[in-house]
Amino acid sequence: MEETILNPLTDVEVRILGALLEKEVTTPEYYPLSLNALLSACNQTTNREPVMRLDEDTATHAIISLRRGGLLHQIQPVGSRVTKFQHLLAEELKLDERRLAVLGVLMLRGPQTPGELHARTARLASFDDLADLEGVIESLIAREPEPLVARLSRRPGQKEVRYTHLLSGEPPQADAAASADEPPLPIRRADRRADGEDDRIEALERTAEALRAEVAALRAELDAFRAQFQ
Repeated sequence: MEETILNPLTDVEVRILGALLEKEVTTPEYYPLSLNALLSACNQTTNREPVMRLDEDTATHAIISLRRGGLLHQIQPVGSRVTKFQHLLAEELKLDERRLAVLGVLMLRGPQTPGELHARTARLASFDDLADLEGVIESLIAREPEPLVARLSRRPGQKEVRYTHLLSGEPPQADAAASADEPPLPIRRADRRADGEDDRIEALERTAEALRAEVAALRAELDAFRAQFQ
């Protein structure tokens, strides 16, 4: 079956899809996401590069575009007044969870080295070692009819090549001749701290979403009670 060819996505569309992909794995009990939860995920200050400050109107405009492109689905669970959203990347791009993990981290954090990707995808999928992850990266580069990932040329003083997603079109510094056989850089302490901070933020997000659901249920009960006297 021929793979889907995508039109270039905006940075906001990429952020929305990346956030949905991440939360599907890390907080499955709250997935699909409500608009409020999606905005919170998009606007996180940890594990995001760059940090964004999306508002409801901006997100809604991007959601409509993604729905028209077949990359996002909108649902309203039975008995709920809250509309929720889920990505369709696996179906549209024919990708398994390991390829989705690599693509998702690139979508949320920008160009990265193999070592950085190996550390940051651990929460989303399992890789035996760095070589295993590099094999997945190569499959995304070799995807037909168009690749989803590209190598970037090394920056001055940098030992490793970096990789970037191509969902927004060709990067300005893509270099197919760059080698991917360099040894990985050590995982920085800052990355470990950021991952721990993100876990705490996710716990707060889960609590906030549960509270919103409780408030919505109470409002529904109050409306039903009032209707008895009208």
